[in-house]
Amino acid sequence: MNRRTRAEERADQIDISPSKLLAELERITGERDAAVREKDEFLAALQRERAEFVNFKRRTAEERQAMLGLAAEGLISKVLALADDFDRAIEARPPTITDDPWVEGIAAIDRKLRQLLESEGVSAIAAAPGTAFDPREHEAVASVPGSGLPDGSIVGELRRGYRLRDRVLRAALVAVADGASTTGSAGDSAGSTDHPLN
Repeated sequence: MNRRTRAEERADQIDISPSKLLAELERITGERDAAVREKDEFLAALQRERAEFVNFKRRTAEERQAMLGLAAEGLISKVLALADDFDRAIEARPPTITDDPWVEGIAAIDRKLRQLLESEGVSAIAAAPGTAFDPREHEAVASVPGSGLPDGSIVGELRRGYRLRDRVLRAALVAVADGASTTGSAGDSAGSTDHPLN
């Protein structure tokens, strides 16, 4: 009696017909294609999530910088009020104490304050007499007829204006030349009161 091994028995049970092999090959190919599609979908989803995370990090960093900028802007605005006080004090010092060391000390503190503001990106807005009025940087609070300057040019600065980097932090308060003729009848001068800067 010829006894068969288990391997031989299993080999006999395997259907190796071409149609069966072709069907098995198609099934395995389909599983492989499905696995590749699933892998591509997971990879695309991972890439989208990664891009969203990078954008989230960028947005939160920008928001943090903006919030710090707002906090710094508020503090700088308060410091500018002190700078205004120094301006008024230095301009109003009596001529009799101009050379006093105490006055020189106050002026030195003012210079240090200006240097600190400059180091934080704060710069004064140009508003010297004769400078053209710019409504983005200047706020006209007075109209001066007969100043001898061209209409719309600055006659004087009443309060210094400041820019924080490229943005106007506080407009300069200025008096602007009114080019309306000062010669003429009383009706002409009365008619000049409706000037937009009055």
